[in-house]
Amino acid sequence: MDKELSSVHYDKYLQLNKILDAQKLRSGEFDQPAHDEMLFIIVHQVYELWFKEILHDLDSVMKLFSEGAVLERDLGTAIARLDRVVKIQKILVDQIDILETMTPLDFLDFRHYLLPASGFQSFQFRQLEVMLGLKRENRISYTQCAYSGVFSQEEQKTLEALEKGDSMLSLVEQWLERIPFLRIEGFNFIEEYQKSVHSMIRKESQAIDKADYISDQEKALRKRMLNETNAYFSSIFNEQEHIGKREQGQLKFSHRATISALLINLYRDEPLLRQPFTFLQKLIDMDELFTTWRNRHAQMVLRTLGRKIGTGGSSGYDYLKSTADHHRIFYDLHHISTLLIPRSELPELPPELRKKLEFNFSIDSET
Repeated sequence: MDKELSSVHYDKYLQLNKILDAQKLRSGEFDQPAHDEMLFIIVHQVYELWFKEILHDLDSVMKLFSEGAVLERDLGTAIARLDRVVKIQKILVDQIDILETMTPLDFLDFRHYLLPASGFQSFQFRQLEVMLGLKRENRISYTQCAYSGVFSQEEQKTLEALEKGDSMLSLVEQWLERIPFLRIEGFNFIEEYQKSVHSMIRKESQAIDKADYISDQEKALRKRMLNETNAYFSSIFNEQEHIGKREQGQLKFSHRATISALLINLYRDEPLLRQPFTFLQKLIDMDELFTTWRNRHAQMVLRTLGRKIGTGGSSGYDYLKSTADHHRIFYDLHHISTLLIPRSELPELPPELRKKLEFNFSIDSET
C-alpha cells in the first residue's frame, strides 16, 4: 500500500504515549506526592504547546511581510493567522482561572521542590518576545545577568540570531513606510490633516468658553488639558521632534510609518484600507492580550505567594507587574487614537486618490 495513503491510528498520530507520560511529579520523587502538582504541570505544558502554535503562526506572517510588497490576499492570510493568535491568547488568560483552583496551601505543598525552575526559563516565550520586537536593552531584568543566560549555548545563539534579524515590529514599520497614498499630486495629507486638527481644537476651545454650566476654574483646567492634547500632535507635524522622541525611546515607529498608520485609521472606511486597518487592530489586540496575560499572571502570583520571591530568584509579583507595564511592543499603534479626529473633520480626499482607494492598487498602477 502507498505509504501516503496508509492508515494511521489516533494514538500514534498524536503520540499520546509521549504526551501522557510526560507528567512526572517532583514531589512524588520524595515520597510526598502533592495532588495539585499534576494540575500545575499540565497547565504549564499546555502553555508551551500554545506558545509553539503562536510561534508557528507568527513566523508565517513575518515571512509574508519579509518579501517586500504584501499582496492583498497575503494580508488576508496574515489577518486570519493573527486572529487565531488572539483567540489562543484569550485561552492563555483563561487558563489562569484553572490554575487558581489550586489554593496557596496546595501550591506550598510542592513549591520547595521546584527551585530554581521558573517560567523565566521558557525558551519559547523568550523567542516570541524577541520575534515580536522586544529589544534586549528595553527588558526589565530580574538579575544582573543577561536574560538569555539561563539557556543553553545553542538556545542563546538562536535568540541572538533572532535579535539581529527583522522583528514583527520592524517588518510592520517597513510595510507602513511603503504605503503609497501619503503624497498625491495636489494633496498633501499631513498639511490637510494639520488644518483639520487646528479646526477641531479651536471648536473644542470655543465650546469650553461658551459652557455656562462649569466654573471658570474648571474651564481653565479643561483649556490646559486641551493644550496638552494639542502638544501631543506636535511630533506628527514636526518630523525632527518625532525623531527626537524616537531616540529617547518614547516612540518606536518612524515618522512616515506613523503617518501611514494614522491615514489608515482615519480613512478605514475606504475599501482598500479596510484590510490594513483590520491588520493593525489585530496587532493591537495581540499586544493588549499579552499585557493582560502578564497582569493576570502577576495578580495570580500575588494571590498565591504574596510578596515571596519567585522560584527563579525574581522579586515575584513586583517584577511580573513591571514587565506588564513596560514590555509592550506596539504601543505606537495605541497612541494613534490620541491623533484621531471626528469624521466630520476629515480632509476631503481628491477624486484621483479616492478612486485608487476604491479598487485594487498595484505598484504597476503608479507608473
